[in-house]
Amino acid sequence: MPNTARWAATITLTATAVCGPLTGTALAATPSPNSLYAPSSLVLTMGHGEIKADAAPERAVTLTCAPTASGTHPAAASACAELRASGGDFNALPGRTEAMCTREYDPVVVTVDGVWQGKRVSYERTFSNECVKNAHGAAVFTF
Repeated sequence: MPNTARWAATITLTATAVCGPLTGTALAATPSPNSLYAPSSLVLTMGHGEIKADAAPERAVTLTCAPTASGTHPAAASACAELRASGGDFNALPGRTEAMCTREYDPVVVTVDGVWQGKRVSYERTFSNECVKNAHGAAVFTF
């Protein structure tokens, strides 16, 4: 019986020594209140037509900007930087002045739905053609 008690004590001490540091790591990995962020996750769609109801989405991308830029958007980091600079205002996005677009009228509708810095957003805009769309908000609407 004393041998069994000795083995039990040895196993208990060994388990404490091996597993003890793991519990400290788990506690350290818990995010502090200062490291929390407001979610920013958007779905952008594009379709040909004058209004959303007429334009079936031909392309759609996802864009997540917090905690890091990611998603299926081809230029996620640049798009997130543009949105941060405009305060999330899609109408205030800078346009490319060097873009040379034709005056062809082939309307394109862009929609944005999701959450920007914790607030619900829904945006729709019709551009006269795809070139004009790509020139507005250089990275955001280029997909």
